[in-house]
Amino acid sequence: MLSIRDIIKATGGSIVVEGDAEFTGVSIDSRTIKSEELFIALKGDRFDGHDFLSDALKVGNGAIVNSSQFTVHSSRFTDKTIILVDNTLLALHNLARYMRKRFKGHVIGVVGSNGKTTTKEFISSILDTRLNVLKTVGNLNNHIGMPLSITRMDKNTSIMVLEMGTNRPGDVDELCSIALPDIGVITNIGYEHLQGFGSLYRVRDAELEIAPFVKKLIVNADDSFLMEGVSAKVKGEIITFAIEMQDADLIARDIVFSDEGTGFLLCAGKECIDINLKIQGRFNVYNSLAGAAAAYTVGFNLQEIKRGLESFEGVNMRFEIKKNRGVTFLNDVYNANPSSMEEAINELTRLVSSGKYKRAIAVFGDMLELGDYGIAEHKKLGQRLSDISVDTFIGVGPLMSFAVSEFRGYGICADTSEDAGVKLNEIIDDGDIVLIKGSRGMRMEKVMAAIEGSKESVGCAGDLSGQHRG
Repeated sequence: MLSIRDIIKATGGSIVVEGDAEFTGVSIDSRTIKSEELFIALKGDRFDGHDFLSDALKVGNGAIVNSSQFTVHSSRFTDKTIILVDNTLLALHNLARYMRKRFKGHVIGVVGSNGKTTTKEFISSILDTRLNVLKTVGNLNNHIGMPLSITRMDKNTSIMVLEMGTNRPGDVDELCSIALPDIGVITNIGYEHLQGFGSLYRVRDAELEIAPFVKKLIVNADDSFLMEGVSAKVKGEIITFAIEMQDADLIARDIVFSDEGTGFLLCAGKECIDINLKIQGRFNVYNSLAGAAAAYTVGFNLQEIKRGLESFEGVNMRFEIKKNRGVTFLNDVYNANPSSMEEAINELTRLVSSGKYKRAIAVFGDMLELGDYGIAEHKKLGQRLSDISVDTFIGVGPLMSFAVSEFRGYGICADTSEDAGVKLNEIIDDGDIVLIKGSRGMRMEKVMAAIEGSKESVGCAGDLSGQHRG
């Protein structure tokens, strides 16, 4: 329960109407707020929570509002608690920080260019075997979603796993100043949000903003660029995971890929155990290693780690393998940058080399937020696809048209993901394998929706081998 006393102490606000004195939680959405919750009226670029205050208070028992945007009317909200603050977003941050400081368990912060959400879910899957875990929901990893996640802790919460995203320098530092993690995980460093950073060095510096906050930092030893930065800037204890670097603290050996998933030998020192993941991809071996290292750091043994890793079934829209009309779809549509594109292409190449598929088709949407690197990176992508066994390439969006122009096979330009789905539906055939990927803003999930909703696939939906997971 959150008391008015706690809220005032945390936010420095003032009570203008006093109703209920305790709240079961916090909400920022008038559509989903529950009885006895406290509404925080956030103001964004395209919305203002104050416009929905009346709706929120029909259900919720109180609200935190900006003093500059709220006028008390004598006939309104007389039985609801209203707290005035100078800035409601800052109030959310301060409330989350206040709650975090009262929390006595471990807080694990997960950062990195790629694989954060999957790594966070791997960690949580292991810890869930014997702890009550609070984690960021989905990819709610920004300056609103992460602190809101912290406010959802209750008396049974024993550990927190918080994903932290970054678009520009200072983001991770801000989130860490709220979450105060004592253990950090950096998955890798790659070409993300270059429009906000400008260079790969600044991306690395931004992810390393977590280092001063934590006592132990878990890092990918195979990422030489990351390790160079770690060696120069990190003073605390470092725990490493790797596939290639055999002197890392946790290692994956003897990796075997199959239609059922991925098997490998997980070793920590001289102790090893067989792991059989339900999901595909070398990159997911790295994500599982990061998860295993985090759990190992807080005292989990390899048997517990095995149980948690093997029970994990993947994350929605992240390299889901689906089958429809005899075609295999690699549905990796949540996001994309040059580094994650390369990993997905490597996995496509591995699958094609098995000889099980007749044709390989790539359907890619624009990689956004690359700034001045945008055109060059898309041209490189087209050249890269030309060097592997991709028969057909459908590029979605203006930037992908540059990739298509460099592709030496059969290239198709599409304006939208829906249009790409229609074009793909016309050319796929039994035995094809299709990789679908693009930045979140391109809504590439609509490509798969077009296939599943087409007349040809009616009656086949029940045979899909890879339904949405999570």
